[in-house]
Amino acid sequence: MAGLDDLFAQIPVHDIATKLGADEGEVNNAIRTLVPALVGGLQHNVTSGDIDSSTLESAVTAQGASGLLDGGVSVDQVDQAEGDNIVAHIFGGNDTNQVASALADNGAGGSSLIKQLLPILAPIVLAYIGKQFAQNNATPAASGGGGGLGDILGSVLAGAGGGGGAGNNPLGNILGGVLGGLLGGKK
Repeated sequence: MAGLDDLFAQIPVHDIATKLGADEGEVNNAIRTLVPALVGGLQHNVTSGDIDSSTLESAVTAQGASGLLDGGVSVDQVDQAEGDNIVAHIFGGNDTNQVASALADNGAGGSSLIKQLLPILAPIVLAYIGKQFAQNNATPAASGGGGGLGDILGSVLAGAGGGGGAGNNPLGNILGGVLGGLLGGKK
């Protein structure tokens, strides 16, 4: 099953940097932190039992079938308004500004760049997960169990320093801090 490296390969870093007028190295570094945070937020939502994961599975399936990843991602095809909605749903109703601030506070980079990247990356991440879900003929999860979608998300995150654990792993610390802060009190 594919992992983060395959997902990163789908993201047109140069095109995104050009569109945002930002340094490509900065954009790449931010993407390498934001993508695991988005996948980790999805995984939390699927496995927590706090939400009906069938709604999330429907969104993932729809994005996977959207054609966004077919023939390579064109940044101009990404619906950033939909991306803002996805970010809010992934992170417990927090808007893109709140999520960007929390990620910046936890060492993910500058808040302004993160705020611009999140609505671009969220649809790409969902489309990728949706493609994996469809290719693996995953079965819907039982409520709170994770199941097929949870397994796919876990597999994708497996390349993120042991699944995003804490310890001396800076990515794990960012994931833990952000997900705990943004999702900890939301039900």
